[in-house]
Amino acid sequence: MSTTVTSETSTTQPTRPAPAGRAWALSGVGAALTGAAGIWFSLAVSPPYPTDSVLTPEAVVAHYATVVPQLLGFHVTTVLAAVLLLPFAAGLHRRLTGRTPAGSLHGLVAMLGLVVLSAVLVLGSGLNTEFIFGFLTPEMLVPSDASFYSHWVATISWLWVTAGVSGLAVGVAALRHGAAGRGLGVASLALGGLTLLLGVSPLQYMAGFVGPLLLLVLAVAMLRNRS
Repeated sequence: MSTTVTSETSTTQPTRPAPAGRAWALSGVGAALTGAAGIWFSLAVSPPYPTDSVLTPEAVVAHYATVVPQLLGFHVTTVLAAVLLLPFAAGLHRRLTGRTPAGSLHGLVAMLGLVVLSAVLVLGSGLNTEFIFGFLTPEMLVPSDASFYSHWVATISWLWVTAGVSGLAVGVAALRHGAAGRGLGVASLALGGLTLLLGVSPLQYMAGFVGPLLLLVLAVAMLRNRS
């Protein structure tokens, strides 16, 4: 007596990965634009320095009481830039990791630079709630504290130095491993290097002029090339 066992073999079709979406790259564009807007608002609210006298803390309080809407704009745009940086950083990491050799650190370094920048922008906006509404009742504020706040607003959110590190990582990945086009690689090295150089110099806040442009170039390039 014999027994025949019939085995059924199921064939599983390989799953094709879904194409990468556009949202992460769009968030990078948004982060660049809102980051630049935050820099502009920071300039717009800076107290004017008199040429024939010393700017007193009381004069700082009086000035800020007249620019509360601009201070609100500074807060909203700076925090939005910080939030929008995170999905772009994650998407950039995924893009570079998929186009560089296994074990390469380019994607991780690029992501970390933007994540650190996001934290810096949050800190740059961190005193806004306490002071912005306080300027509506200036008699409740200590003038010397407001003077410190004016320096905080004009400095911290300008510290885009780590975006320069991200730009260099993208540039090296593009030129050495073909992770992106050669044009983007050259632009990333140039803008990233300039942002980093300004950031490590005593005029470190000047990185805020170049960093948003670097971020916009990276985001637009990633948006155009979805493969």
